[in-house]
Amino acid sequence: MTAKERREAILSHLKESKAPASAAALAGLLGVSRQVIVGDVALLRAGGAQIVSTSRGYVIPSEEGLVHQVVCHHTPQQTREELYTMVDCGCTVLDVTVEHPVYGEITAALQLACRYDVDEFVRKMQENAAQPLSLLTEGLHFHRLSVPDEAAFARVCDALRHLGMLLED
Repeated sequence: MTAKERREAILSHLKESKAPASAAALAGLLGVSRQVIVGDVALLRAGGAQIVSTSRGYVIPSEEGLVHQVVCHHTPQQTREELYTMVDCGCTVLDVTVEHPVYGEITAALQLACRYDVDEFVRKMQENAAQPLSLLTEGLHFHRLSVPDEAAFARVCDALRHLGMLLED
């Protein structure tokens, strides 16, 4: 398999799969090292491919439906509750952004669509002793959400408002 064929195979796998694929899994599938996959993904991105690296692996983001942003404020201990609330209302949490005073906007891809995704994300944070980005901004952060319709967005806003996590005008 040529390098070009391998990169096409990576893109094809990511487009067909709904689940994230780690570099190690792709390497095993294609019979190369993990580092070769990392380099291939970098080249694909440089060529314009919309590949996102999440805590669970590479994905091509799905932004089906409508995309809305919410501004939230809560403690690190409330992260799981916040994310559960969003996915339970039918939303996919695309990413999280904080506005850092030195670095400007810092965004991390999440692609969380269900409680299992949230649990895996929180488990990895705990396993790696990682803190949420919102810790940099005393709990203030933004999420982009993919929602199936306006009713789902209204539900998530109401639920976050009820929890005291939604920051509004």
